[in-house]
Amino acid sequence: MTIHHHATDETLMRVAAGRLPAGPARVVGVHLAGCPACRERLCTFEAVGGTLLETIEPVPMAAGAFAAALAALDAEAAPTVVSGRAALPVPAMMLPGIPLPETLRDCEMSPWRWIGVGVRASALRLPEDPSARLTLLRVGPGRKLPEHGHVGTEFTQVLAGSFSDGYGRYGPGDLSEMGHEIEHQPIVDPDGECICLAALEGGMRLTGMLGRLIQPFVRL
Repeated sequence: MTIHHHATDETLMRVAAGRLPAGPARVVGVHLAGCPACRERLCTFEAVGGTLLETIEPVPMAAGAFAAALAALDAEAAPTVVSGRAALPVPAMMLPGIPLPETLRDCEMSPWRWIGVGVRASALRLPEDPSARLTLLRVGPGRKLPEHGHVGTEFTQVLAGSFSDGYGRYGPGDLSEMGHEIEHQPIVDPDGECICLAALEGGMRLTGMLGRLIQPFVRL
């Protein structure tokens, strides 16, 4: 797998600082799991952040903070033991024979639902932030998504298949970051279905006649 579209430096710096919201952080996490180049860049930013932390004057911890941290660790669920061996969780499946990426295995996956001709979506519930909006999209070959813009940044990781828009072609492993100033219309390549993982900082702003008609019914 050759990756052509990577996380931006700004995004990786936000990951290193822990300042990327839960939904986008999971999308970028899936990308990082398969992209050695971005993992190497992230390590650089983390090292820079660690150097900066060393220059900050220490602040006393709140009373009981260490005990609270230990209690939280103890409260984590222990693995289920079957016949003396730890039972591995059964991974959720995107499709028969296609499991969720390892980075998403602790998420709850909703059933696929129809959101347009040739387009289905499944919401993922994140344990660290149940209110976060993280969506799997299945779009049929040759299908066009409505032209749209964003309120904030849209993060899209291609898991299978490919699509194109006015800014490039995205295949398996590629990460698309589209800012609030960009409007685009992804079109899936005609040779097969495209499965993507998407999260938004903010919301989606559909444009064009069709977009304005279906905007009240779409929540991604």
